[in-house]
Amino acid sequence: MTGSRGRLLDGLDAIATARREDPLCARMIPGVHMEGPSIAPEDGPRGAHPVEHVRPPSLKEFDAWQKASGGLVRLVTLAPEYEEAPAYIRAISAQGVHVAIGHSSATPEQVHAAAEAGARLSTHLGNGAAALMPRHPNLIWAQLADDRLTATLIADGHHLPDDTFKTMLRAKGLERALLVSDSVALAGMEPGIYRQPIGGDVEVRADGRVGIAGTPYLAGAGLPLIENVSIAMRMAGLSLAQALRLATANPGAFVDGRGVMKLDAPADLIRFSIDGKTGSFELKTTLVHGEEVFSA
Repeated sequence: MTGSRGRLLDGLDAIATARREDPLCARMIPGVHMEGPSIAPEDGPRGAHPVEHVRPPSLKEFDAWQKASGGLVRLVTLAPEYEEAPAYIRAISAQGVHVAIGHSSATPEQVHAAAEAGARLSTHLGNGAAALMPRHPNLIWAQLADDRLTATLIADGHHLPDDTFKTMLRAKGLERALLVSDSVALAGMEPGIYRQPIGGDVEVRADGRVGIAGTPYLAGAGLPLIENVSIAMRMAGLSLAQALRLATANPGAFVDGRGVMKLDAPADLIRFSIDGKTGSFELKTTLVHGEEVFSA
C-alpha cells in the first residue's frame, strides 16, 4: 500500500528475502502488487491510504522498486488522472508489468486514455471511488464499458451490494472479471477497534467488516478468497464452476497462466467440501506444486 519511499523499499526487500529463503514462499508469491502510492489524494477515492505519502508516478521510483525486489513488481495500481500517468503506463507495460486503475477520481476520458496506454485491470471496481459522483458519465461506467479492462471485484458482502456485483459481472462478462480478497492484517481478529499504521483506528465488526472507525470508509476486507467464492455464488446466482473460475483461471491469466488444471501444469490444488444449504466452504487439503502443505 501507499507509504514512504523507505517503507516501500523495506517491504519489497523483505518479500524478496523471504522468497530466497523459503521455496514454498517463492512458489506462493509469484509477484508483488503495488497499490499506490500514485492514487487520488482526496478523501473517498484514497480510501485508507495515508495522504501524506500520495505522490505522482515516477519511473525512477519504479526502477528502485524493481532493484530492491529483484524484479518482483508485477502489478501497479494508480490513478490515471496524473499528467505523468499515460507515459508511465506505457513504460512499465512495455516491461511486462500489469497496470490497474484504482483509488481514482479520473474522468472517463482519462480512464480510456489509460487503457489506450496499456492499463488492463480495474482494482476492486466500485470501491476506492468517491461516495458522490455524477450519475453518468463517471469512471465506473467508463471502466465497465472499456473491454480492454478486466474488473477485479471484492465479493465479501460489504464492498459491493448484491445488485451492483451482479450487474458488474453482466457488464464485463465472466471472461473479463475476477475475484480478489483485499484481506488485510486484521482479517480474522476479534471484533474491536485496533490502532494500525495504515488507517489509524480501524474497527473490526462481528460480521467481518473492516473499516476506519467512525467513518463509512472500508479499510480492506476480513475474509479469505475462498469465502468470497460462496458469497459470489449467492450474490449473483453463479454456479460453483463459474465462481471458481473467477478465483482461479481468470486471475491466473495475469500470473503466468496459473489457476488451471491440465496435463503438465503445476499441481497447485485444493480439496474442499461445500455445504449445499449455507454455501460455506471447508478446506480439506492444499497442494502447492504437487506437495501437500495443509491437511485438515
